[in-house]
Amino acid sequence: MLTKSSTELVRQRNSVLVLSVLRRHGALAHTEISDFTGLSSATISAITADLERAQIIEKSEQQAASGRGRPRVLLRQRRDCGYLIVVIISSDAVQYSLVDYAGKLIDRFSEERSRDPSGAARFVAAVQAGLLRILDRSRISQERVLLISISSKGLVNSTEPVLLWSPIFGSDQIDFESALRPEWQAKVILDNETLLVAAALGAREEIAKGADFRSLAALSLGHSIGLGIVRRGGQTGQEISAPNFGHMLHMAGGGLCRCGTRGCIEAYAGFYAILRSAFEVPLDTIPAKFVPVVELDKIAARARQGLRTSAFAFRQAGLALGNGLSRMLSLTERMPIAITGPGTRYYDLLRQGIEEGLGQSHIVRMEGMPEIRVVPDEPILVFEGHLNRALSVIDQDIVLSGGQGTD
Repeated sequence: MLTKSSTELVRQRNSVLVLSVLRRHGALAHTEISDFTGLSSATISAITADLERAQIIEKSEQQAASGRGRPRVLLRQRRDCGYLIVVIISSDAVQYSLVDYAGKLIDRFSEERSRDPSGAARFVAAVQAGLLRILDRSRISQERVLLISISSKGLVNSTEPVLLWSPIFGSDQIDFESALRPEWQAKVILDNETLLVAAALGAREEIAKGADFRSLAALSLGHSIGLGIVRRGGQTGQEISAPNFGHMLHMAGGGLCRCGTRGCIEAYAGFYAILRSAFEVPLDTIPAKFVPVVELDKIAARARQGLRTSAFAFRQAGLALGNGLSRMLSLTERMPIAITGPGTRYYDLLRQGIEEGLGQSHIVRMEGMPEIRVVPDEPILVFEGHLNRALSVIDQDIVLSGGQGTD
């Protein structure tokens, strides 16, 4: 027999399930929600009535195309239930997006990231100002913001919004929650950028393939190198991770990496590494913190014209990536690889080295080369990943709080 507390847990779980179905499929009729969730009509009626009473969802009518008969009653999220701010930190800019509870983009702007040597403290102050600015532009109060979702390249704490290491600030750690308190009461979450890319691609794959989806790796190429892995999970959904791929060892005692060690994959495949190799700069030269894409474009143009040193730089980068991927597949399973990021524009120059490195793996020799696809729209994937994760967290928090704080 279920106790009162266990009955409440079941109700909360079912409420989150209803909200997740509305997120995935958009506005739905009562019977459609029942079909997608597998819950009884009576249960759906009770849950949707509670959610509507708490002003989390609302009803709308959809007239039949013929204009005859009674209109369909659809349920959807209330857009003004609360708001989400997405902050995407990249090598040269910070993008701020304001999103309503239904997942609709309200406003967005980007600011050039300062390269001031004062570092993390100045950056945090700039983020605080950016958050206030995006709310001021839409005349929304801080109290209406339910969650701030931040992403960056680098290492993040798995349980708290703390940036442990990044290519931008090095070992200067940033605790975003502490930095934003007490001015901001909204929940703060932080994710590795490539993890969000993998999550977005995994969600797309699951919609397209259903139960046939098993796993996928997302390899991000650019100023830094990132990897995200998504696997089909059990009842808890997908399992997503972001191993520290760019700083895996490629060659002992090799090129100097931005992290301060030698021989990392990034020290051969990052933009600064390709630049260093193309101009035959000594491998122990301190890496450039930022390399404009236009400089890589010039090297790529010379490589395509047949200049051997430029072509060699891209081939070496591809080989480092391929070797790293071969180890990843050996430790996991053979899976499709989606290549994203600004470096996709050089895939024609990287491909030979990537395939050569992958071909050295026993699993590839036994089972064949994995499917490799180029997905150039990384900024869209990062934002998609933010929305999928952040809105899911908001749904759970709203249900657990009994719908409080949504006035």
